Amino acid sequence: MSIQKILAISGKPGLYELKIQTRTGFVAESLLDGKKITVGMRANVSLLSEIAVYTYSEEVRLAEVFKAIAMKENDGLAMSHKEDDAKLKSYFREILPEFDEDRVYTSDIKKILNWYNLLQPKGFVSLEALSKEVKEEETPAAE
Repeated sequence: MSIQKILAISGKPGLYELKIQTRTGFVAESLLDGKKITVGMRANVSLLSEIAVYTYSEEVRLAEVFKAIAMKENDGLAMSHKEDDAKLKSYFREILPEFDEDRVYTSDIKKILNWYNLLQPKGFVSLEALSKEVKEEETPAAE
């Protein structure tokens, strides 16, 4: 399983898996309750595979952040996103020591941990799946 087809849709709770592309948008299935929704082209949608986290020297892909969490937690669940801000920042610093505290807000950390905890039981963010994904991103596609 891969996070390549996992979407975050602005204004909608949880994450969605891209199922089918249509002329007017696409069909996505909620990872929370399994319901399918249609999403128009005008909706603000982010692919998790395209999201990165700022560090002081570069941007780190979300897949690599998820892999670091999976390594720290031994493929288990991460800290709850409902903890207080100081605990969340401390935890995130253990995962990604170089994250840019001026550009990565607590709300971003909460979102990342919430997403990880949503994807982990479904097998999307296991060490094995993420290792394959990070290798695929590093290997340029043959043209």
